[in-house]
Amino acid sequence: MGYKDLASCVADLERTGALVRIDCELSAELEIGSIQRRVYQAGGPALLFTRVKGSPFPMLGNLFGTLERTRYIFRDTLKAVERLVKLKVDPRCALREPATLLGAVPAAWHLLPKSVSDGPILKNRTTIDKLPQLKSWPDDGGAFITLPQVYSESAALPGVRHSNLGMYRVQLSGGEYRVNEEIGLHYQIHRGIGFHHAEAIEKGVPLRVNIFVGGAPSMTVAAVMPLPEGMPELSFAGLLAGHRIEMVQREGRLPIPAQADFCITGVIDPDKTLPEGPFGDHFGYYSLAHHFPVLRVEEVFYRDGAIWPFTTVGRPPQEDTSFGAFIHELTGPLIPTVIPGVKAVHAVDAAGVHPLLLAVGSERYVPYSERRTPQELLTIANAVLGQGQLSLAKYLMIAAHEDAPGLDIHDIPAFLRHVLERIDLRRDLHFQTATTMDTLDYSGSGLNSGSKVVFAAIGEKRRTLGTELPAALRLAPGFSQPALCLPGVIAVQGPACRTAKGEQDAQMEALCEALNGVEGLDAFPLVVVCDDSRFVSAELNNFLWVTFTRSDPAADIYGVGAATRCKQWGCSGPLVIDARVKPHHAPPLVEDPAVERKVDELAAPGGALHGLY
Repeated sequence: MGYKDLASCVADLERTGALVRIDCELSAELEIGSIQRRVYQAGGPALLFTRVKGSPFPMLGNLFGTLERTRYIFRDTLKAVERLVKLKVDPRCALREPATLLGAVPAAWHLLPKSVSDGPILKNRTTIDKLPQLKSWPDDGGAFITLPQVYSESAALPGVRHSNLGMYRVQLSGGEYRVNEEIGLHYQIHRGIGFHHAEAIEKGVPLRVNIFVGGAPSMTVAAVMPLPEGMPELSFAGLLAGHRIEMVQREGRLPIPAQADFCITGVIDPDKTLPEGPFGDHFGYYSLAHHFPVLRVEEVFYRDGAIWPFTTVGRPPQEDTSFGAFIHELTGPLIPTVIPGVKAVHAVDAAGVHPLLLAVGSERYVPYSERRTPQELLTIANAVLGQGQLSLAKYLMIAAHEDAPGLDIHDIPAFLRHVLERIDLRRDLHFQTATTMDTLDYSGSGLNSGSKVVFAAIGEKRRTLGTELPAALRLAPGFSQPALCLPGVIAVQGPACRTAKGEQDAQMEALCEALNGVEGLDAFPLVVVCDDSRFVSAELNNFLWVTFTRSDPAADIYGVGAATRCKQWGCSGPLVIDARVKPHHAPPLVEDPAVERKVDELAAPGGALHGLY
């Protein structure tokens, strides 16, 4: 069976050599986060920091740092999850393979949380300032919980059945928060707690919130699962844990997992918001300070031997990359059951997840037509952009399954090549120009607002992509250093952008004019303008990160030979994306040199970290 608590998981990993104890005293301010990031990049073990400066609690990092370790942690239950997913995808398999149904029945029992009257979590109490004060990046606004499990219930229909367990940023210190009395709760749009908050405001009642840290590892995974509405994350946590999740019931309060390591209880102040942040985010930049809800802290519980799990967030790949890969393994087969016609969807981690979404769909509307155009693909694209967190996608590239049944959506160069070979840039770009955007994305027109574009590619190849720069390539003044990124994709170094938010850039228009008519440029349907073309062209991840995190489709897409016909924008020549840093963008994450030197010394021969990575 799966682990009931975090301590048993730690003991097992240590016994098998998958976890290392670090016994020298280290600070949770920058030092521990730096070490965790280095060990993750090296594919190293989980880390238990036993002496955390200023806190009595040990910290656990890199627990899910490799996909192999994550699979190992849930090795006893993955088959049961696969059986239930198989039944969901094709209920007829219960008739063809009765063993599948029989194997799934015991696991289904674990979906039901178990009410108990007491548990280890209620053994001790502490205060917010005694918790590990993790600060990952130099300009973070304070200490944050990076693996919180934030629990709320519907004000209209209270109880576990209508609960939400999500991973939302929690600021413990800094800013204007009153020490030990208030903490910040940052949740983004399209999150379940937002619906609960809206219900509470409508009914005029306070919204109670519990924040769990630690406990069964399945609880952490459940908090980030993109589950269908109506399925409580606690149920999935039980399924993945291999046992029912015990919840301590308390009169007039929300329940608490009996085996959690920590729990902060409180009420969202209905009349107060405070600036939360800045904080290094998974785009690789700082999300800036904005007003978010404030939680009035009531109690802080912890169990005997409590362990504080954490991660650090930054430009991918990071530990949450392994999270994402594991979640895709579990949920990928379910996507076609949620959106008809979809064969596969891939949120590209290297581009910050939400900025770039790749999809494969069916194109069956007019199978007898000699001239195929995107039709069902557009229906599917609209459905994808209306589905939960997928709706935060900024660039959606969708291809027809019938054109290449063997196309691997996770082979990003192959997928981009397939799309760029087929797309008609006069017809196949579809914009939403004033819509919602990821809260953490500062490329748009404002907080939570920006644009989207769909690239729909279908049919036979219409061009052969170039693999050498055109000999006749000419650029406008101020643009230089053209470099090949991928077949058909050129990066160009541009002048520093000084254009105000939402305005068209005259220099970009001049570049498009200069490129018009260049011989050989028809083999390059995409040109990316950036601040450093050598960096962008050096590796695929650099190209993905810069191109899709530093551009807003409606504002930053230009085209050679651009025209608008019946409200349809397109271009006869290459598409040009302005991916330079703009004055309104958030700054990128940069490590503290003094901290990095100290960590270097610890990793040198004779140092406490020598040989760890």
